[in-house]
Amino acid sequence: MKSWNDRLSTPGINGVKPTPRTMADVVEGQPMLVPTARQVDDFIRSIPEGVEMDVRALRTALAVEHGAEVTCPVTIGYHLRTVAEAANEDLRRGMTPSDVAPFWRVLDAKTPTTKKLSFGAEFVAAQRKREGLKPWGMPPKSVLRFWDNGMRENTMHATQRWTGFGRHA
Repeated sequence: MKSWNDRLSTPGINGVKPTPRTMADVVEGQPMLVPTARQVDDFIRSIPEGVEMDVRALRTALAVEHGAEVTCPVTIGYHLRTVAEAANEDLRRGMTPSDVAPFWRVLDAKTPTTKKLSFGAEFVAAQRKREGLKPWGMPPKSVLRFWDNGMRENTMHATQRWTGFGRHA
């Protein structure tokens, strides 16, 4: 059986494709990003310490970075778990939290993916507390205000703020 790090490093089929059908907040025909696990890992690593982003905001920012309108909600769920489990493997090998993708900035106690993690939610809660983040993941008012202002009007701002400090799509 493949390790989570093997899964993280496996090249996948990614790209922007028309959404095949309406599901969740995705409308049929919208340009949809289907990211690889590595793309999700890289993006999460660009979120600064002490800053949190919920899964919906992550999906929106990834889509903007790659020129899409939405990110696949199913794929993102799989890849968030892969990123978290791979980070846990690295921590067990002796790496420090600052050396792994800080998935706890996206996952919180109420995120469905957290319940599926092999190591439980306690580590997520401890890391969120260490960074001064709320355990249930309510984004700070500044983040809520930023995302409520409308993504299309703030595309460059979103790219600069969340992708990274020099990493522009």
